[in-house]
Amino acid sequence: MPYQPPWPPTGTALEAIRKSSVVPVWLPWPLPAGWLVTGFGEVGDQRTGARASVVALSGPSLTEGPADLLVIAEEPGIGLGAAYAGLDGPDPGAGFDAGPPNAKIQVLGHPTALWCVSGQADRAVYAGEALGNWLWTIIWPADAGCLIALSELSLIDARDHDLDVPFGAFSPRLDT
Repeated sequence: MPYQPPWPPTGTALEAIRKSSVVPVWLPWPLPAGWLVTGFGEVGDQRTGARASVVALSGPSLTEGPADLLVIAEEPGIGLGAAYAGLDGPDPGAGFDAGPPNAKIQVLGHPTALWCVSGQADRAVYAGEALGNWLWTIIWPADAGCLIALSELSLIDARDHDLDVPFGAFSPRLDT
């Protein structure tokens, strides 16, 4: 399935991805303090709809400096999250979820386990499952990964909400 050109951080783009996506469009809500939505991406076509969605965000890390976060939902085998993570295969890999989870976040009000996945050294990668789809959180720089484990993120499906989302500058992380 083709990766479509990324969408800019606008209300029009959010509305378009809300309508085209057959997988959740996960959005941390409320946004962490100081964070902005910085773009959207999807894999799919007009015939089948988006089989993977990505929401890009930027804001302050818990350590120091800025951080970039991608939140991805995808059907198994699509490979968008793995591509952003820097993995060779389409999914997190066998045994990624062995042992206790490294983080828990709220997804639609339910605790959801995430495990660290070994990706490129410059980013922190967590993966899990929500609503039968892969859920990926990928954050740069790698030391900002503590945001996933410590900030008590709560994800909603933007397809189900008409929100006044704060937007920032387009994220170059989507140009992968």
